[in-house]
Amino acid sequence: MKLSVIIPAYNERATIREILRRVRETPYEKEIIVVDDGSKDGTRDILAQMTEPDLRVILHEKNQGKGGALRTGFAAATGDFVVIQDADLEYDPRDYPKLLDPLVNGDADVVFGSRFAGTPRRVLFFWHAVANRGLTLLSNMTTNLNLTDMETGYKAFRIDVVRRLSIESQRFGVEPELTAKIARLGCRVYEVPISYHGRTYAEGKKISWVDGVKAVGAIVRYGLLPAQASTHAGYDTLSTMDSLRNYNAWLWKQISPYVGQRILEAGSGTGTITRFLAQREKLLCVDFDEHYVRLLQGTYGDRPNVRVHRADLTSKDWPVEPGETFDTIVCTNVLEHLPDDRYILSRFAELLEPGGRAVVLVPAHRELYGTLDRALDHYRRYSKDRLARLMREVGLEPESVRYMNPTGVAGWFVNSRLLRREVLPAGQAGFYDKVYPLLSQAERLGLPFGLSVLAVGRKPG
Repeated sequence: MKLSVIIPAYNERATIREILRRVRETPYEKEIIVVDDGSKDGTRDILAQMTEPDLRVILHEKNQGKGGALRTGFAAATGDFVVIQDADLEYDPRDYPKLLDPLVNGDADVVFGSRFAGTPRRVLFFWHAVANRGLTLLSNMTTNLNLTDMETGYKAFRIDVVRRLSIESQRFGVEPELTAKIARLGCRVYEVPISYHGRTYAEGKKISWVDGVKAVGAIVRYGLLPAQASTHAGYDTLSTMDSLRNYNAWLWKQISPYVGQRILEAGSGTGTITRFLAQREKLLCVDFDEHYVRLLQGTYGDRPNVRVHRADLTSKDWPVEPGETFDTIVCTNVLEHLPDDRYILSRFAELLEPGGRAVVLVPAHRELYGTLDRALDHYRRYSKDRLARLMREVGLEPESVRYMNPTGVAGWFVNSRLLRREVLPAGQAGFYDKVYPLLSQAERLGLPFGLSVLAVGRKPG
């Protein structure tokens, strides 16, 4: 395990040497990345004298705030896990084991260190504590998390989460922004108690009531209004779709009659359908995205009937045991991402036992292809005829091919073709999900269009 410690520093001449000494004493292989954010007090001169091999110093010519320093530090990190360490002495590096244990054990993707759940802590400003708890409450209301200390400066991450996060805030608004985006991306969040040795203003504390007001603005902006949470717009849309409980439950209802007991899920993603498939006798989950694989391993790794592996479906090296076959292969919203969809279907035909089924869901109608599709890295959208023809070409007999979700067509067209959005608005999608039990009645009409095509191909024999 390698740890990246990111230290944003601005005018910390009095404490920079000591905090670096304390960080070095922690029992981890580590890299220490200090981002000097335009210091004017001699902090840079001290850093220039340090030549330790585990230290990397990055200089900002102009002050960009804590958010800017974290953007720079995150981009430079190469460890397996990342810890944010303030350059003052308020947070104690001896708490690293508490922060890192949930990450190392595979339970969490992000860990918050709570100043209000741990001891010892220095007793200081009452109204600061009130403000912190108020901001945490507002943040929790918009993210549906139950944190006790959203504003904490001690946060630890898996490196794949750090690489995925998009940071816009400059100053202390970065804390509510990070929290909102972590929640939107569906990260598993843990909170652990830490010690806290707060500073007085005479000792160098920089935060003020103005930062509290800005934090409220950041909570509203990133918690309630549409904002891109990830460096890749497609991840936001996938996370939004994963949160649609009513729609996904309805989708499983359509798929479940064709699903057997020994299943390969090709392209598991965030686990939208995995949660249902994991109830069956045997499940092999495969995905190319390392973040999704780790997420699923953390969720299902202790289940003896579930295996999770990272694999490139376009290669011949699938994590299938010699002679292993399946009675069902489930592939939802994956084929459109792959250049050679025919090859993938042919592999399905090889791995299915006689009489087994491939259940495939893909986006429908090339006329709907727009900015959302490009952000999601879609190569194409499908018609019923095209998908049925592909199945026949690889030896799968189409048992059922139909359009699904006709009521979603208008929203996709407006967002992707007219408004040219790259991220599906979470609020809009959430409202759609709430009324979907009613909208799903349109499926009974058998309309000749829909947002998706669901095809079931059966292997003869």
